Amino acid sequence: MGCGNILRGDDAFGPVLIRTLHQRGFPAGVRLVDGGTSGMDVAFGMRGAAKVVLVDACATGRPPGTLYRMPASELGEVPPLAGLHSHNFRWDHALSLSAWLLGPLAPTDVEVILCEAGSLQPGQPLSAEVQAQVDVVADLLERELYPAPPVPGHVTLTDAGSLHLTASQAERWFPSGLLVARVDEAGEEPVLELVPLAGAGHGGLVLKQRNLAGDRSVLLSEVLGFGAGATVAVPGDLGAHWDDDRGVLRVDLRTRHAGPDPGDGGSDRARGVDRGGG
Repeated sequence: MGCGNILRGDDAFGPVLIRTLHQRGFPAGVRLVDGGTSGMDVAFGMRGAAKVVLVDACATGRPPGTLYRMPASELGEVPPLAGLHSHNFRWDHALSLSAWLLGPLAPTDVEVILCEAGSLQPGQPLSAEVQAQVDVVADLLERELYPAPPVPGHVTLTDAGSLHLTASQAERWFPSGLLVARVDEAGEEPVLELVPLAGAGHGGLVLKQRNLAGDRSVLLSEVLGFGAGATVAVPGDLGAHWDDDRGVLRVDLRTRHAGPDPGDGGSDRARGVDRGGG
């Protein structure tokens, strides 16, 4: 649940985080709520949840972008409900109200993540320091709350020189849908290296969608020398692994994949991603 005013600079941290998570995609069973500045929306949004993570901006005097994470029970005394009305109802009031309002459907596992704000000027975007923390917190929540399944350890090379990747492989390794490719023949066996590109401004090869599941394909016949009547590659299912140090996908061009691995079936259908409007 992201809380804050989208029109007041860094106070938009929570709502921007929710939009980012929605654009990335999320599995069934996860509820994303833009609580805005309405504590009542936050209170009802928590109804029946097994776990709640509240995200907001704060102002304590620390450097902008500083992150705080704690169980809601460690926030100290929540504000009293006396004198409360709709114009000053915040998410911390929602915590006070939830047990009475939601009864047995009130969550018992509530965590709070706060990001230190810099500018709260109306009409301003997120500051650079706070914007940088949006992806940090999004990665954290995805990793801990709904980690992606293992990505298949092989790709498929066709006789015509097209390389097929599953939707999960393309999403994780090549989110822009663009890459460059080269063959490294320095070792004992040739290796195809695929390097992701940040955007269309860099040119590159395009990963094209090949079915409704979102699986992708890229034509590499020229890179692999298929047109010359000889190739360094053996078509079929080839072993592949991601090189974290170099940021490239390495495909063993002459080593067939031995069989199924834990990531098979790893298209988005396997984790029930609800793309919504993203």
